[in-house]
Amino acid sequence: MLLSVVVPVYNEVATIRELLSQVRAVPIEKEIICIDDCSSDGSADILLEEAKVAGTIFLRHPRNIGKGAAVRTGLKEARGDIIVIQDADLEYDPADYPKLLAPILNGDAKVVYGSRFRGNRLHMGWSYDLGNRMITLIANLLLGAKLTDVETCYKVFTSEVAKRLDLESTRWGFDPEITAKILRMGYNIKEIPISYRGRQTTEGKKIRWRDGFSVVSTLIRFRFFP
Repeated sequence: MLLSVVVPVYNEVATIRELLSQVRAVPIEKEIICIDDCSSDGSADILLEEAKVAGTIFLRHPRNIGKGAAVRTGLKEARGDIIVIQDADLEYDPADYPKLLAPILNGDAKVVYGSRFRGNRLHMGWSYDLGNRMITLIANLLLGAKLTDVETCYKVFTSEVAKRLDLESTRWGFDPEITAKILRMGYNIKEIPISYRGRQTTEGKKIRWRDGFSVVSTLIRFRFFP
């Protein structure tokens, strides 16, 4: 079993080395696909150096397009039997990979989400907490689901699912789009509790409250106009 770890990167010079170290420490055969979305802080230089390590692939967008576009680029490159999406900011712990993969390896699911709201979460501000809960509630109402964390980074699925996704979103609309399409294709999403340590805007967090409007509009679009 080969695991493909897709890592979208945009201006994460302070965390990318440590993140890659943590991913490599997980005792699972893997390839790490890093997609730099035209960073301006030196992240690309670090990734170019890190790509010398076996099993690490470095791709770079010539201009900034968005996280969704970076994930799409990574999925096209992935050769693994199972794929996990990993942010580069150290909010999510790669040590959770084994329990995220377990339902797939046991044949209980083809799609697994890591839920921050069912696990231990630290430093998640009240507005961010509320925003995530509201988006998840809207997604459940629109899609007929019973999820607790639609906006989680940790989305894990088999290569079979990946080949059928045909994603379109380039920015924050990626999360609701992938959820809507997975459910529309008839797959069940199994949630597993994960650990989460949030960071603040001053530490480099990029998503803002206004991005929630984009997420909700994407949910409506892929629910009624797939």
